Amino acid sequence: MYVDLKGKNVLITGGSSGIGLGLADALGALGANVIIVARDVIKGKNAEEELRSRGIMANFIPVDVTCKKQVVELISKSVNMLGTLDILINNAGINIRKALIDIEEDDWDQVIGINLKGSFLVGQAAAKQMIIQNSGTIINISSILGGIGFPLQSSYAASKGGLNQLTKVWAEELAPYNITVNAISPGYIETNINQQWLSDPKRRQIIENSTMLKRLGNIKDLYGLVLLLVSESSRYITGQIINVDGGWRAGN
Repeated sequence: MYVDLKGKNVLITGGSSGIGLGLADALGALGANVIIVARDVIKGKNAEEELRSRGIMANFIPVDVTCKKQVVELISKSVNMLGTLDILINNAGINIRKALIDIEEDDWDQVIGINLKGSFLVGQAAAKQMIIQNSGTIINISSILGGIGFPLQSSYAASKGGLNQLTKVWAEELAPYNITVNAISPGYIETNINQQWLSDPKRRQIIENSTMLKRLGNIKDLYGLVLLLVSESSRYITGQIINVDGGWRAGN
């Protein structure tokens, strides 16, 4: 499958590191104009410079995705800068791992706020622009934990389960405007964000043994599906929650 993204404009939340930065790199390398969004200005600027050093047309806009005013301004700035918004990748997210009885209210509010409310606000604002254009692609980065029970993940699993449901509802509502909406549910993808969590050899072995391919994923394992979903080859795919998990869900 040949994918040419020249002239396509992509917005990626949580784009300063991990999966978001990896996807910005992959899509930018195929010619897309990329706007990366993050709260941390230093990380965002460093990511922008890193992408530009590889010849990618990248711009960083600092935004707190839980603030509706900032999100509305983000979409306005993006359209003023690039002209259209063709692709949104809703990737911003955090995880606070605690047992049910230890979760503080602030822990819950942070995770649900960024992962679910933030995705909703950005998706809502982007959808308004895409409806005007009568076209667009929205990809929500979910997790296999949005569909299974796993210890220490109450807030995170709830946020990703909610994101899965938003994906289905948005797909139904936006289909008349030629906008597709899908979610990617990664398994354990090794990034700088979760290195400490995965550094425990015992924990790592349990995860690897529970995965059919007997290894953790890496960011490049997501590229194939993302490239499919942003290409014309996927125009008949919408409302789907697609696992990229090395066989975890099928084997557990």
